[in-house]
Amino acid sequence: MGIETKLTKLKGKELSELPKEAKAESKSNSTSNSIGSRSRNMSKSRQSRRTRQRQKKATMLSPVQRLYDTCKDVFAFSGTGIIPSPEKIERLRAVLDEIKPTDVGLKPELPYFRENASRKNPAITYLHIHECDKFSMGIFCLPPSGVIPLHNHPGMTVFSKLLFGTMHIKSYDWVVDVPCDTSANVDSSETKQPEKQQQPEVRLAKVKVDSDFSAPCDTSILYPADGGNMHCFTAVTACAVLDVLGPPYSDPDGRHCTYYLDFPFANFSVEEVSVPEEEKESYAWLQEREKPEDLTVDGDIYSGPKIVEK
Repeated sequence: MGIETKLTKLKGKELSELPKEAKAESKSNSTSNSIGSRSRNMSKSRQSRRTRQRQKKATMLSPVQRLYDTCKDVFAFSGTGIIPSPEKIERLRAVLDEIKPTDVGLKPELPYFRENASRKNPAITYLHIHECDKFSMGIFCLPPSGVIPLHNHPGMTVFSKLLFGTMHIKSYDWVVDVPCDTSANVDSSETKQPEKQQQPEVRLAKVKVDSDFSAPCDTSILYPADGGNMHCFTAVTACAVLDVLGPPYSDPDGRHCTYYLDFPFANFSVEEVSVPEEEKESYAWLQEREKPEDLTVDGDIYSGPKIVEK
C-alpha cells in the first residue's frame, strides 16, 4: 500500500468519524451555497432577459416613435432660453440623422411637391406630427421655388432635418452690443408701408449660413443666440424638412414668430458701427415686418406612422 493509498484511507476514516451534527451542518452549508448560487444565476438571467426585451422593443419602435420618445426626454425641462445638455443634443441629432422620408410617410411624388407655374410664391404645406408645451414636431413640404421667409425662433433650440431635395438656407445671428438705427430711411416699396409712417428700426446681424444643402445631409441645429436663429428657406427643388422645436412658439410665453427684411450692410450708416471692407458682405441690417401677404402655409394631416403619446 503506497503513501497515497494510506492518506486516502485515513481521510475516509476521519470523515466517517465526524459527529452527525458536523455532517448535517456541512450538508446544510453545501445546500445553502447551491441555492444561493442558483438564485444569483436566476437573477442574472432575469436581468439579461429584461435587457434583451428592452433592446428588442427599442428596435421594434418606428423611427418617428423613437424621435418622439427622445424629444420627450431631451426637452423634459424645456423653457424659453433653456438649452438641453450637449449629450442630449447629440442624442437627438443622431436620431434625426437616421430618419428617411419613408419613415414619415413621404415621397417626392406627393401633391405637396408639385410645381405650380401660375403662382409666384407657391403654397407650402405643414404636416403636424405633435405639439405640447415642451416641444413640437412637424414637416414643411416645399414645392420648387417655395419660400419660408426670414423669421426668428426666440428662446428656442431648433433641429432641422432635410429629408429630400435641395434647399438654400440663409441664416443670421444678432450682433450684440451694437446700437440700432432707429431713423433709417427705408424704401417704403420694400416694406409695403405708407411713406409717412414711421419705419421700424433696423438691427445689425451677422450671416451664419448662406448655402445650398442637398439631402442626405446632417441635421442642422440653431440655438437661442447662436447657430442662425433667424433663417430663411428657399426650395431649389421640391424638398421636405422635418422641424423639431423646443420649446415651441407660444405668444403667451413671449415666443412669437417675427418676420424680417434684410438689407446689405452698406445701405445704412450708423454711428460707432463699422466693419472691415472685406467683411461687409457677412453683415446685414434686419428690419421687422408683418407676416408677408404672399406667404401661404396650408396645414394637412400627417399620414405617416403614428406615435404613442406617453
